[in-house]
Amino acid sequence: MKRTAVSSSSAPLRVPPPAKRTSRQKERTETTRRKLLEAAEQIFARDGFEAARLEDIASEAGYTRGAFYANFEGKEDIFFALLERWMGERIEQVNSLLRKHDTPQKRLRALRQHYAQLAHNRGLALLSLEFKLFAIRHPESHKRLRAWQQRLRTCGGEILSRVMKKGPDALPISPSAVATGLGALSNALLLDHLVDPASLPQEASTYLLAAFFDAVIQGKFGEKGK
Repeated sequence: MKRTAVSSSSAPLRVPPPAKRTSRQKERTETTRRKLLEAAEQIFARDGFEAARLEDIASEAGYTRGAFYANFEGKEDIFFALLERWMGERIEQVNSLLRKHDTPQKRLRALRQHYAQLAHNRGLALLSLEFKLFAIRHPESHKRLRAWQQRLRTCGGEILSRVMKKGPDALPISPSAVATGLGALSNALLLDHLVDPASLPQEASTYLLAAFFDAVIQGKFGEKGK
């Protein structure tokens, strides 16, 4: 078979580097996810979890349902993505705060002040409460929420362990249980404040949170089991 000669002067084909294409695609995907998450946060806050529609989330972000499903499996999936983002931001906020102080006493005082101001995030508290009620009635969502809350409790417990002057063993209960109780009280106080602000002003919530923090951390509730 006669072979066709290839001219040595022929210019080689130029193919764009795959890494650059991948980088641009990743950037577009991250932008789409970010816009969808921001839209979901707005729609959930406006309509609540169960009433929120995927079409409204996609439309608010400037995309179609197809773009939504290319990034998230459904409404629950994007809700958990919001929880993950919130948890990451909150943990980084606390860690950043603690890095500013160089002694256990100062770190504990800073953590106390931070916690006393927690009962201010109205949208997050209401959305979390609504989703918890939804999840309790849906086993798969319930399982996923328990796993997420376990991670949150663990992170909270680790932060408490780091700032305890006498070590985590000085606590009357486990650090993760303390973190759970602190969060539960914060949400409960905020909910009652929203129902009737006059009966529980914001400054009263701040005082109660600080007092509860002091009581648990200093072990004023008595010995474990009593």
